[in-house]
Amino acid sequence: MRAIVHRDSGGPGVLRLVDRDLPAPGPGEVRVRIAVSGVNPADRQARSGGPLGFPEVTPHLDGAGVIDAVGEGVDPGRTGQRVWLFLAAAGRPTGTAAEFTVVPAEQAVPLPDEAGFEVGASLGVPALTAHRALTVAEDGPRRLRPGALDGRVVLAAGGAGAVGHAVIQLARWAGATVIGTVSGPEKARLATAAGAHHVVNYREGDPAAAIREIAPDGVDIVAEVALGANLALDLAVLRTRGTISTYANDGGRPVELDVVRNMVLNTRFQFLVLYTAGPEVRAAAAEDVAAAVRAGALPVGEEHGLPLVRFPLDRTADAHRALESGTVVGKILVDVPW
Repeated sequence: MRAIVHRDSGGPGVLRLVDRDLPAPGPGEVRVRIAVSGVNPADRQARSGGPLGFPEVTPHLDGAGVIDAVGEGVDPGRTGQRVWLFLAAAGRPTGTAAEFTVVPAEQAVPLPDEAGFEVGASLGVPALTAHRALTVAEDGPRRLRPGALDGRVVLAAGGAGAVGHAVIQLARWAGATVIGTVSGPEKARLATAAGAHHVVNYREGDPAAAIREIAPDGVDIVAEVALGANLALDLAVLRTRGTISTYANDGGRPVELDVVRNMVLNTRFQFLVLYTAGPEVRAAAAEDVAAAVRAGALPVGEEHGLPLVRFPLDRTADAHRALESGTVVGKILVDVPW
């Protein structure tokens, strides 16, 4: 089979296309023929970070394809099943940037026939992160379903990004009023296409006043991508006992807390990353996201607010360069030929 690998940490240039033996699934595992591989910022961090932990690594956490073999203890009836994968390369050398990969069976989630492989490859990290962000409030639901967020107001910071896009879609599916903050008209168009009821340009006028006009009692949950840059706005619009769910700090601005102000607000800060969220949390999120996919609530593509930027397998390094450029709006995917 053909696979992308790297043996050292570094820039996109460490990625190489090679031929490798077909992997065999072990007990509790499935082998998946990959159709589309998803690229996330976490994949860049894993590639460019510290020691690999393995002599060779195939990157990418997310993807979609068809199960073509199962290991001991896995229902043989799963062979031929369309699936989406999450955390494939987490603590393992077998990511989705390859014609085949092997993952634990529970990390291969059934993908309905009506959902394309590009949808499946766009789930994983963004959708599960969004689910976590929406289910950590003190008085909020721990699971998502239609009606779970009725009466709540969700603010999706950076509503045109992959996680922000999933926050908008999942929050709307669960019944919330959704506000997206964006930096310009084009991203406003995308956030609206994703399903945001309201969009506020945080670079114009008084964004806090605009959000308060929509939500006079304040926002229940903020899904935050740039805490250092946006904290002042978040606190200006957060309701008492509201939650700020932080999954990134884009821009890297230091975070300074006014302790007394947050005490008075009873602010809940939830910092989150999937790796350490725990298996029960991830399993529940995967179940709920799968239900949303079956309901048609998580479409992708420009018309749904998430443009797709696609590269062939042999140009995976270029996909990483596009991600690192910071100029790509939407989801970067790698197509694996069948």
